[in-house]
Amino acid sequence: MNSLPAFSSTLDSVVESADGAEESVRRFAHDAGFEESDQYFIGLATREILINAIQHGNRFDPNKKVGLSVSTSHNDLIIEVTDHGEGFQLESVPDPRLPENLGRRSGRGVTMALAIMDEFSVDRNSPGGTHVRMAKRLPVI
Repeated sequence: MNSLPAFSSTLDSVVESADGAEESVRRFAHDAGFEESDQYFIGLATREILINAIQHGNRFDPNKKVGLSVSTSHNDLIIEVTDHGEGFQLESVPDPRLPENLGRRSGRGVTMALAIMDEFSVDRNSPGGTHVRMAKRLPVI
């Protein structure tokens, strides 16, 4: 597959920012050859991580932005999300499937993204913030 032109965007720290970004990622996934159901789930994973960056990372701070980058590399669709929060350890995210967490109103986004995407990593940005990188294998055409 030929590489698609990458795109990046800087989003305000409001939930509504995730709407257009999710749609852009779904269109990119379409152009990369993903079926409609995969486009939906890739968009959902992206939306969940963007909402986490806005809410938990930047804490809705209007002075902080969320970065979104989408590209293809070799056999993968790559989605990267950055924020200016304090960061988190993937291992410390409570599993929403455990009985003690079933009543929690949040905490499902990372679990969904992990289930949808083929790769998922979290790193600290320098000097601060979080960098989430997700990858989904490109369909074989």
